[in-house]
Amino acid sequence: MTNIRKLLNELANQEKQLPQTQFVAPCVAGGKVRTRMSGMIYTFTPKPLNFQGWGIFQPVDIQTAVVVEEASLPQIGEYLQHFQPLKLRLAHVLQGQTWLAYPINEADMKQRYGICKPVAVNLVSDGTRFDVIIARTDGATWWFDECDRRSDPFVVEQLKANIKRAILPKQLHFPGITPEMRTVYHLVSQKAQEFDALHQQTRDENRLRAALKLGGGELREFRDRQDHWVIEWITGDGEYHTSAISKDDLTVISAGICLSGEDDKFDLQSLVAVVEQRDLF
Repeated sequence: MTNIRKLLNELANQEKQLPQTQFVAPCVAGGKVRTRMSGMIYTFTPKPLNFQGWGIFQPVDIQTAVVVEEASLPQIGEYLQHFQPLKLRLAHVLQGQTWLAYPINEADMKQRYGICKPVAVNLVSDGTRFDVIIARTDGATWWFDECDRRSDPFVVEQLKANIKRAILPKQLHFPGITPEMRTVYHLVSQKAQEFDALHQQTRDENRLRAALKLGGGELREFRDRQDHWVIEWITGDGEYHTSAISKDDLTVISAGICLSGEDDKFDLQSLVAVVEQRDLF
């Protein structure tokens, strides 16, 4: 009991000293900041709430810490030196200064952290997609340290050139390419504006396939005609048909068979059933 009271008294005294303490910490927009004091971890809501970056904080109570000023580069470097570095290649922005990145060496990451996966790196203040950076983790969150100035610029140039030409990930090839480069290229291609048209084509195809499948048909090919698609599809018994389908709601513009001028009363899903019933007679 004496030891417990002693510990409680020490904690109470430590909390009284918090307003006289300043600490360096990183903070993402809308996040909280943490510090360790005498073995205890304290979590604070920053003030102002919209602060983002590296700051010097001073607690005003056990829940809130105000930003005194921005931390200097030497202070940031000293903070990050407590954590082991890992080289990652930037993929794309997730939000604000937070980027998705992928290790340049999968085996290294798996050996050191037990897993290999894309990670969110916070407070990225330098670099663009495909650049190699050095990031550090406190075990829960990854923080940007610096760009790796010794990385091969040829690789970055090749990856950027292929993205600009909208080369598919499976077709990517250049001397010295690694599986890790292919993976980060795939991550970038999923969000790159250069692939917008291709992504839209894939979404359109999936939409048409799903509607036909519900009706029992199967898509073979489709062509874009501004406000509608011309699709080639087959019924469940393998009969081929060509139809014109509205992009807005998948209603039938032209069924490709005689529906007595009532084509627009059907959508793509119901068209399959109509065609199959007609084929019975």
